[in-house]
Amino acid sequence: MPTADRTGPVVARALRILGAFTPDQRALTLSELSRHSRLPVSTVHRLVADLVAWGALERDQGGCYHIGLRLWEIGSLAPRGLGLRETALPYLEDLSQVTRENVQLAVREGTEVVFVERIAGSKAVPVLTRVGGRFALTATGVGLVLLAHAPDDVREQVLSGPIKSYTERTMTSPHQLRAALADTRARGYAVSDRQVTMDAVSVAAPIYGAEGDVVAAVSLVVHHGSVSPHAIAPLVRTSARAISRALMTARP
Repeated sequence: MPTADRTGPVVARALRILGAFTPDQRALTLSELSRHSRLPVSTVHRLVADLVAWGALERDQGGCYHIGLRLWEIGSLAPRGLGLRETALPYLEDLSQVTRENVQLAVREGTEVVFVERIAGSKAVPVLTRVGGRFALTATGVGLVLLAHAPDDVREQVLSGPIKSYTERTMTSPHQLRAALADTRARGYAVSDRQVTMDAVSVAAPIYGAEGDVVAAVSLVVHHGSVSPHAIAPLVRTSARAISRALMTARP
């Protein structure tokens, strides 16, 4: 029992160290890891040595630490990431080749969107999202789809909390968002018109799993004014339906 008591805090501290890394802080020194994790330098030094030995962290020649490939390998085994991505990828590639635009695949994790895959077209509009990155459910096309089909308690939690604004067109009114979510459910797709950046429009559709529930969303992100969102909606919905069928027929 004493060993188990010691193990719990050690795991929690190691996770705090790993949690110090962010998209904006991908390389951290020992002292920075100590500051961000709020752990003593001596503790961080000991745990970092173990994390490096296992492969969760890597140390560069300048003395900074980075997330290691071993951790990425383990993370890629998550069924909602790897299995979904492998099934959806051929259809995402088809959509990308037809449109030459940004194609995205995402799932909901709690009250946030997590992007599982993104294929960038050669002349596509720049986007703020990245694979493995998180975003608000209220702004992106995939986020609106996932929020529209989320459990009632999740939807109420999101709509009752602070709603982040990214541009002057971002919907921050709970009443306006409720109407947009109802429209999304009724027509089978969502439109995010310049809600994240002022030059991009996203059209997204739901992907259904074997149990008939929405497990993910696929989107096409285009330059504002280049095409009507409603004109590309059938393409996105067709891809979503194809991925849904593939998931439903895939072996468990």
